[in-house]
Amino acid sequence: MLKTNNQGDEGPGGLGNLRRLAYFVAVVETGSFTAAAERLGITKAVVSQQVARLEREFRTSLLVRTTRKVQATEVGRAFYERCAVVLREAEHAFDGLAERSAEPSGMLRLTAPFDYGVGVVVPAIAAFTKRYPACKVDAVLSDQTLDLMSGNIEMAIRVGWLTETGEQARKIGAFRQLLVASSSMRREVAALERPADMAALPFVANTALRDHLRWRFSLDGTEDQVVQVQASIFLDATLAVREAVRQGAGLSVLPDYAVADDLAAGRLIEVLPRWHLPSGGIHVVFPAARYRPAKVRAFVDLLADRESQRQGDNSARSGSADAVR
Repeated sequence: MLKTNNQGDEGPGGLGNLRRLAYFVAVVETGSFTAAAERLGITKAVVSQQVARLEREFRTSLLVRTTRKVQATEVGRAFYERCAVVLREAEHAFDGLAERSAEPSGMLRLTAPFDYGVGVVVPAIAAFTKRYPACKVDAVLSDQTLDLMSGNIEMAIRVGWLTETGEQARKIGAFRQLLVASSSMRREVAALERPADMAALPFVANTALRDHLRWRFSLDGTEDQVVQVQASIFLDATLAVREAVRQGAGLSVLPDYAVADDLAAGRLIEVLPRWHLPSGGIHVVFPAARYRPAKVRAFVDLLADRESQRQGDNSARSGSADAVR
């Protein structure tokens, strides 16, 4: 239990230090006093002064300051790990008090893959903040899978095949993998009859995927065919692969959410549409908790609704999309 002393609540161990803990944690997570101040909505001077006071009162160096960045010392890193837990529990306590509030509010921190994030999550964030003006969103879009404990992330959107076993998850949708090509390659792909025929054409590999050269196709659930492709271009991001395919660099396998607009506009065509690749899931993963704040529940519900609509639109398009064989 935090104690007060004759100096009020601003001395070492006093309640005022909770505020300094928040300042310190923000500096460590953002890597700078300026970014921390922006996150907290206060001035850089206040953050710097309060963190310095924390160090002075406890007679220890928590941060190493350079002209380029701020890093935690070994002591500072250990202190940060404990502070982050304290602040997270405090935030959960306040969220619990407001759990039954009709209007979600506060900062929502989430992470999502870059391609799905740009195409689906960012529009959902825009709609969310318009619907709930008392909410803010801090999103990290990255092709690297971020730990839910990193930066007090409250939810992570995982696209593909879920590997986390110790967290809570909700499936909000699914996506199809599609073999696609530029419409400029229509004549070349028209000659393909089976997935094995892909070897005759160049392929653009997405190295962000674990098995980017080996693909399993099925035909109406009655026949399977595994193809080992030889790529001519290797790229490490889905959107980069999509651009290479748009430019006619070769075939590739891309998720439906990344190519839906291009297929509808005729820039890309689906190749061998009767042959299907494995579908993947779209999940929202949460850290273990007894409840979800209103802001989290509201955003997940909104994203799930938009994902359902997206899949419905894709189903309608698939009946009329320009495909080859």
